[in-house]
Amino acid sequence: MEHPVPTTRSAPVPEALTRPNPPSRSAQRTRPRDVLELLKPITWFPPMWAFMCGAVSSGAGLEGRWWFVAGGVLLAGPLVVGTSQAVNDWFDREVDAINEPGRPIPSGRIPGRWGLYIAALASLVSASVGWLLGPIVFGAALVGLAFAWAYSAPPFRFKANGLLGPLVCGMTYEGLSWFTGAAVMLGALPRVEVAIILFMYSLGAHGIMVLNDFKAVEGDRQAGLTSLPVTMGVTDAARFACTTMASAQIVVICLLAIWSHGLSALIVSGVLVAQIAAMPRLIRDPAKYAPWYNGVGVTLYVLGMLAAALGLGGYI
Repeated sequence: MEHPVPTTRSAPVPEALTRPNPPSRSAQRTRPRDVLELLKPITWFPPMWAFMCGAVSSGAGLEGRWWFVAGGVLLAGPLVVGTSQAVNDWFDREVDAINEPGRPIPSGRIPGRWGLYIAALASLVSASVGWLLGPIVFGAALVGLAFAWAYSAPPFRFKANGLLGPLVCGMTYEGLSWFTGAAVMLGALPRVEVAIILFMYSLGAHGIMVLNDFKAVEGDRQAGLTSLPVTMGVTDAARFACTTMASAQIVVICLLAIWSHGLSALIVSGVLVAQIAAMPRLIRDPAKYAPWYNGVGVTLYVLGMLAAALGLGGYI
């Protein structure tokens, strides 16, 4: 069930939003570790995992495809997602000055417009690698890069909408990466069953993305961003996230059973039951336990993805 996003009055611009990026040191002295922090390696894992699930779900062997698999993993994680993180940090530098002032751009460790230059360069590298992996992967890479910029940058800035922003993230981080993995292995579009399952897991990932908004409630509120924890309140947003994740997996379980992938359906059912058991703790104090649930519940969620992929690929 969709929740309407209420309109909000313009609030006075906080002082943190009007401060320029502090010039801590010259661009020549920007350290590689600051650039790596900008690209947020911790965020690379979900799309890399989804890419692997796509490769497995194709049912194709790895013989003669190792180069494409390695390139696809690099593209899905460090390149496209790393680009999206750089883009997001550049266009969120004022909000981060409130929520995470120690980040590389608001702290001045990446000074001037170098955050924007890094995002542009990473986009070009990502598109080039996609081109080398073939036309289907190149097209998927361009779609991913387009959404990476549209998510954070005006005039679209999808992240400003609490329903649309997490949906875009889920579709690109999980669905597009899964699609790319299957396409790399097949050299063609994945079959319909694979497309349906990756779509359902993408919808479920909407809830995962909502969990990431709990850490930025105050900054989002001051900046006028209508994330679900801001518009619905943290408890209702947590319930919405849990319902979204669970509902998508229930559909996956039913489809796997209908398609005679009984063992996969059983495994996904087991990990879903474990997730549901952990959800009351999250709902009790979402701001406190969202990081914990990201470690426990989301891990179970992605294990279910792999089980579904193994079934679709004919491995179990």
